[in-house]
Amino acid sequence: MTVLVSGVRRRPFFTVSTLLLIALITASWIHVTAQGAGLFGLSAVDTWRRAGDFIGDLAGIGSSRTPAFLEWGSWRSALDLARVTLVMSVLATGLAAGGALVTMPFAASNLSGRKPGGRVVVWLVRAFYIFTRSVPELVWALIVVFVLNPGVLAGAAALAIHNFGVLGRLGAETVEDIDAAPVESLRTSGAGRAQLLFYGVLPQVLPQFVTYLLYRWEVIIRTSVVVGLVAATGLGYQFRLDLAFFRYTNVALLLIIYVLLVWAVDLVSIGLRRLIR
Repeated sequence: MTVLVSGVRRRPFFTVSTLLLIALITASWIHVTAQGAGLFGLSAVDTWRRAGDFIGDLAGIGSSRTPAFLEWGSWRSALDLARVTLVMSVLATGLAAGGALVTMPFAASNLSGRKPGGRVVVWLVRAFYIFTRSVPELVWALIVVFVLNPGVLAGAAALAIHNFGVLGRLGAETVEDIDAAPVESLRTSGAGRAQLLFYGVLPQVLPQFVTYLLYRWEVIIRTSVVVGLVAATGLGYQFRLDLAFFRYTNVALLLIIYVLLVWAVDLVSIGLRRLIR
């Protein structure tokens, strides 16, 4: 059955795919609750009680010590950790952008696919993009720390490897969507490959690429805390230590700093994207 709306035939809301999605969600919920992990009912009373106790610990309720978020010295230390996390995210963004800019012309079929064997190069580079972005940042961090000493560089490298694949793919697709007329005009004028790239391709690609880059920076700053757990640096590493030693008010302070850091990066990213437009 279809419904005619303004001359256009539209299928009813409950299509087969929608019903299938609802069935999958329902089955998943039934499976979870069968394991005793439900959020409602008698089996969840203890879970809600523990959650309330944990929130109370974060707020410092019942503790004789002054909460960390009320001490300036704790704020100063946490802000320094936030600075380290920010540096790691910026370095990771720069490394990922540099790798993507160098390789994305070889992944664009309208540039590399024109020559004999070019399609093989395109396929290989795109396969490398798929590989790097398919492995999560946390897994890359576990691998990188075996090569580099734990720290800012190891964390930035792990973040950069994953996001290199994301930016490379987006950049290659942007190159394939450019206006071919300026490039063809330069080619017929005898311009070399480097001249085609710098004068015909990059001026069209860079504005969109920088926009993608800023979006990825927002993602990287959120992931940097998780990577810091493994790379032993920044807010993530201190977060793990405070949880291990039950310093819950310190955990609360780190969460506050983390949220403020993410908001600040989002605001800077939005402002820079507006300047580009």
